[in-house]
Amino acid sequence: MSMTVSRDDFRRIQWSLLILVVLALLGAAVVFGSLQTTRVARAAAQKVEAERGDIRNKLARAREEEQEIRGKISRYQALVNRGYVTEEQRLDWIERIAQIKVARKLIDVQYELMPQRTVEAALLPEGAAGGGYEFMSSTMKLQMQLLHEGDLLGFLADLRANVRALIVVRQCTVERIAPAAGNARGTQAQLKADCDIDWITLREKK
Repeated sequence: MSMTVSRDDFRRIQWSLLILVVLALLGAAVVFGSLQTTRVARAAAQKVEAERGDIRNKLARAREEEQEIRGKISRYQALVNRGYVTEEQRLDWIERIAQIKVARKLIDVQYELMPQRTVEAALLPEGAAGGGYEFMSSTMKLQMQLLHEGDLLGFLADLRANVRALIVVRQCTVERIAPAAGNARGTQAQLKADCDIDWITLREKK
């Protein structure tokens, strides 16, 4: 049994075929449009997420900077409270040394204060300069005669507690003194100390 398609039959189905092709094209266009919309939406979402990440990073940096500033303010206030933010007060230092010598009944205290200079950057973790201020240092060459090591330790402790400066011992050597004949051991110096001590203050930059 064979089937033949006449010209009349073809005319009847040609519109159906045309409609089918148009629908297929429309379907493909819809799918393509959906894919494009998805890509655009995904790209937009990624951009928004990237912007959010950037904002989060900026906020984190701002918080870190705020904490750093607060820390610097706190450290600066501590320096102010201790009296480090001031021009060096050598006359006051000399008076304090004399008072400590008398109070602790020290045998002999000799010293020389060198000219003031900018502190060595390696001496402080954040360097010699900070904002509108700079750390200044005056080195004291100290020589003491001691009954025992406690005299030196007590002298340094009293300095740190009573002077308007940050006391930093750069180096200190202690040697035993040979006893002198005829002297009572209880009042004779047993040790001698040679020290280099930095007196550090903070001043406004000039």
